[in-house]
Amino acid sequence: MVTIIKLTVLFDDPFWIGVFENIENGEYNVCKVTFGSEPKDEETYEFILKKFYHLNFSSPILSDEFKSVERKHNPKRLQRSIRKEVNAKGIGTKAQIAMQLQHEQSKIIRKQKSKEQKEQEEQKKFELRKKKKLEKHKGH
Repeated sequence: MVTIIKLTVLFDDPFWIGVFENIENGEYNVCKVTFGSEPKDEETYEFILKKFYHLNFSSPILSDEFKSVERKHNPKRLQRSIRKEVNAKGIGTKAQIAMQLQHEQSKIIRKQKSKEQKEQEEQKKFELRKKKKLEKHKGH
């Protein structure tokens, strides 16, 4: 079992955001965190230690592309690829797609909750009107 976790911190006007990408057993999850002001390395490290397991990751996206094979990497090549990723700007397209899916799912859940709440409120109003109507007729 191989787990790859990647954090990208970038400036998305007007806030600094962090994009956590988690690849585990061929499943790709993503989570977006808003930091506000530019986080220092220590603050980022502390955030990872204290709040990583409470993050709300998107539903997994299955992909054969993310299944990795464990093997030794040339250290210079690894260093070069790390430098290339650090200098890369923006969020990867897969991360954008996953965040969009997560946003749409949360929007659907929020709409369902508000609809249920509205129906309960209407039911309460109906019961109150019914009760008042009965009390009005009892007095005569």
